[in-house]
Amino acid sequence: MTIPTPKNVRLEALREANFDIASNLGTTIWKAHYSKIISMGQIDYMLAVRFASDNLRRYLNSTKLWFEILWQGDRPIGYCSYALTVSPGEMKLEQIYLLEEFRGNGFGVFMLLHIESEAHKKNIQTLILQVNKRNESSIAFYRKAGYQIREEAVFDIGNGYFMDDYVMEKVI
Repeated sequence: MTIPTPKNVRLEALREANFDIASNLGTTIWKAHYSKIISMGQIDYMLAVRFASDNLRRYLNSTKLWFEILWQGDRPIGYCSYALTVSPGEMKLEQIYLLEEFRGNGFGVFMLLHIESEAHKKNIQTLILQVNKRNESSIAFYRKAGYQIREEAVFDIGNGYFMDDYVMEKVI
């Protein structure tokens, strides 16, 4: 599969030296995007868990989960992560996030196609993801890319917070 590459863009595997870059990107993107969908308290809680050094370290040198930062030139503009699930032939697209000013220019599609290409290399047949039911722009993005809603699910993420999501899938 040939992945169209926007100009001067690359994905690089997360390194410990880039933990702060990943965390700062996450904070900027999440607070701008999710403040209309979930509470700031939940955003802060999820960011603290997701970008804790111990959590990020799980991606380093792993053969089952990956985290990559999207760079345009020397500027980090987004990130993605994905992981094998316990179901054979299935991979979970965990995250695709992009700074707001770069949306609509092919960068999200670039990351999505990259993940699908990596899934093919690993003989994965199904990609799944979770998306907040109120996250209309992301749901539309995934539908356009061929993902379908498999189920609705509520996940207790701790500290009194829940994620009310669609689980979407795509057979590749």
